[in-house]
Amino acid sequence: MLPLRKAWAIALLLAAAGPARPAAGAGEGPKAPATATAPTTAGATAAGRPAAEFGAINYAVLAAYLAALVAMGAHFSRREKSTDDYFLAGRRIPWWAAGLSIFGGGLSAITFMSFPEKAYRSDWTYILRNFSAVLIIPIVVAFYIPFYRRLRVTTAYEYLERRFNLAVRLFASLFFIFFQSARMAIVLYLPAVALATVTGIDVTVCIVAMGVLATAYTVMGGVEAVIWTDVLQVVVLTGGALLCVGMIVARVDGGLAGVVKVGMAEGKFHALTWTWDHTVPAVWVVLLGGLLGDFMPNTADQSVVQRYLTTRDERAARRAAWTGALLGIPTAVLFFFLGTALYAFYTTHPLDPPEGFKPIAILPLFVMRELPAGLSGLVVAGIFAAAMSSVDSSMNAIATAVTTDFYRRFRPAAAERRCLRFARLVTLVWGGVATLAAIGVAGIEGTAVLDLFLEVLFLAGGTLAGLFVLGIFTRRANGIGALAGAAASAGAVLVTRFGTDLQVFLHVAVGLGVCIGFGYLISLMTPPARDLTGLTIRTMPPKGHD
Repeated sequence: MLPLRKAWAIALLLAAAGPARPAAGAGEGPKAPATATAPTTAGATAAGRPAAEFGAINYAVLAAYLAALVAMGAHFSRREKSTDDYFLAGRRIPWWAAGLSIFGGGLSAITFMSFPEKAYRSDWTYILRNFSAVLIIPIVVAFYIPFYRRLRVTTAYEYLERRFNLAVRLFASLFFIFFQSARMAIVLYLPAVALATVTGIDVTVCIVAMGVLATAYTVMGGVEAVIWTDVLQVVVLTGGALLCVGMIVARVDGGLAGVVKVGMAEGKFHALTWTWDHTVPAVWVVLLGGLLGDFMPNTADQSVVQRYLTTRDERAARRAAWTGALLGIPTAVLFFFLGTALYAFYTTHPLDPPEGFKPIAILPLFVMRELPAGLSGLVVAGIFAAAMSSVDSSMNAIATAVTTDFYRRFRPAAAERRCLRFARLVTLVWGGVATLAAIGVAGIEGTAVLDLFLEVLFLAGGTLAGLFVLGIFTRRANGIGALAGAAASAGAVLVTRFGTDLQVFLHVAVGLGVCIGFGYLISLMTPPARDLTGLTIRTMPPKGHD
C-alpha cells in the first residue's frame, strides 16, 4: 500500500471513531452484522487503571532500535556522492527491497493500529479495498513504469512538462508537496497520541523523537537509507502482529477456533455489504474507490515513483510494483484478524482502560499490558519506526521534487555538489516543519484534523492522477486543458465533500473524472498539443532507453 493508501487507513480510523453513529460498514446497508461494538465490562470506566509502566527494559529496546535506524543512515551516507545517489540510490536497489519499501510506505503506524481497531469495533468491510489495489498494477507496469524509466526522469512531474508545459509540472509538484506536508504532520501526531496514552510517554516527546530521528537518518542516507529502514520496519511490524495473534490465540478459550467462533457469533467477519447505496461502503463502492484511489500513489506520487526508479532496470521495477501490491493482501487479512482476535480476548478479559484512552490505542494497550518486557518494547519501537518510515519517504520525496522541479530546473548550471547540499537542507527543513506542525496539531480536536486531512488526500489523489491520464492516454489534451481540469477537479471534490453525502471512497472518482473530462473538453476548444513523440501510449519510447 502506498501513500494514498494511508488515506484509506485514516478513513478507517475516522469512520470507526465517529461518536454519533456506527462505524462505516457496521450496521449500514443490508446484511450488516447484528452487532458491531467493542466488548464492555461492568467495571471498566473511562478513567480505569493507569497506563502500563514502560520500564527500563522496554526503554533499552526502543533506544537500541531507533539507534540502529540512525546508524543505517550514517552507513549509507558514505555512498551519497551525487543527487543520483541521494534521490535514486544509484539505481542499485534490488527489486525485492524496493517492493518491500513500497509496501512498507503504506504500512504506517496508523495502518498498524487502525486496521485492528476497525475490526475490533466493527467488522471487515474495508478489507476489500486491499484486494482491489492489485487490479491497478497491470496498468502501472504496462504504461506508467515504461514512461518513467525510458524518459530517464527523476520526478514524475518532469514528464508533465515534456507532455504539456512548465506550468503543469510546477502545479503538480507543488500540489504533491502540499499533500505530503499535510500527511507528515498527521502521521507523526496520531501514533504519538496512541502511544502516549498506553505507555505514559509524553505526546510531545514521542513526536519529537520520531521527527528528529527520521530527519537525521534521511538527511544522511537519502532514499537508500529510507528503503532499507523500510525493509527492517516491515519485518518488525508484521512479526509483531503475528506475535500478538499468537499470544491472543493462546489465551482465548478454544484457541484459534475460539477466536473464530466469537467473531462469527458477533458478525465480526462481515465484509460484503450488498447495496447500490452510494453513501455506505458497499462492495462496489469499496472496490471502485480502492481501484481509483490507487491511481494516485502508484502513478503520480513521487515517493512511490521514486522506488520504481531506484531499481536496475524496467523488469526489476515491475517486480517491485507487484511485490508492493501483493503483500498488501495477506497483511490486511493479518491485521483485520488481529482486531477480531482482540475483540475475542477482551470479551473474556475485562478491559480496564487508562485515563484518556481512545480505541485507536487498543493494540498498543494490549502490547503494553499483555506482552513480556522487551517484546512489548520491540513492538512499540516498530510502531515508532513505522511512523518514521512514512515521514522519511515524504521528506526524501519532497526534497527530490523541490531540488529537481524548482532549484535545478531554474538553475541548470548549478554544480552537482551544490545540488546535493541543497537537497539535504530541504530534507532537514521539511523534517523540522513536519515535527513542529505535528506538535501544533496535538492541540486540535482529533476528528476535525482527520476530516481536514482526508479532504487534502482525496483532492490530491484524483487531481494528480487525472493529469497523468490526460498526458499518457490522450493525444488531444494540452497544457491549458490540463490546468483547467486540475482546477475543476479540486473544486469538484470540495463541493462533493461539503454539498453531498457521497461516501468518502468515491471522492477520488469525482476528482479523477472531472480532471479528465473537463481537461479534455477545454483541450478541444484550444490549440492542439505540440510534438508528442515518445510522450503518449501511441508514441511510447522504445524499450532499451531505460
